[in-house]
Amino acid sequence: MVAVSSALVVPDSIAREIVIDAPPEPVSRIVTEAQHMAGWFSDEVELDLRPGGAILLTWHRHGSYKGRVETVDPPRTFAFRWLRREDAEGSTLVVMTLTPEGDSTRLRVVESGFAGLPWPESERSRYADENRVGWGVELDELRAYATR
Repeated sequence: MVAVSSALVVPDSIAREIVIDAPPEPVSRIVTEAQHMAGWFSDEVELDLRPGGAILLTWHRHGSYKGRVETVDPPRTFAFRWLRREDAEGSTLVVMTLTPEGDSTRLRVVESGFAGLPWPESERSRYADENRVGWGVELDELRAYATR
């Protein structure tokens, strides 16, 4: 008889892409400036927009979460580490890449590092699933925000 493991497999990354009917410069501001992020991503945002700067994302229904800015290269790239715990070991890396496509912008978001989180596998899997769904919702909100 062969034993079959029922262990969860946690993917290491989530990738989503959308095309926004606006050039990269205004889209870059929408994904990097606190007043705009609060219009599509979370309900409130505190952001020190520089490498090493702190981020505080607050959703009224879900709580507040800390982050740390990793890369600011407008209008091409914005990256931050999402600190689900107080230390960098409990974090994932979110990289937003903006690419011009005619008069529009392709925005690619990749959140990685789920498999390496030092948490129980069920918790890592739940977190990855929540974020997979969440990025779909948030990017739809970003597209709607950008076209107002």
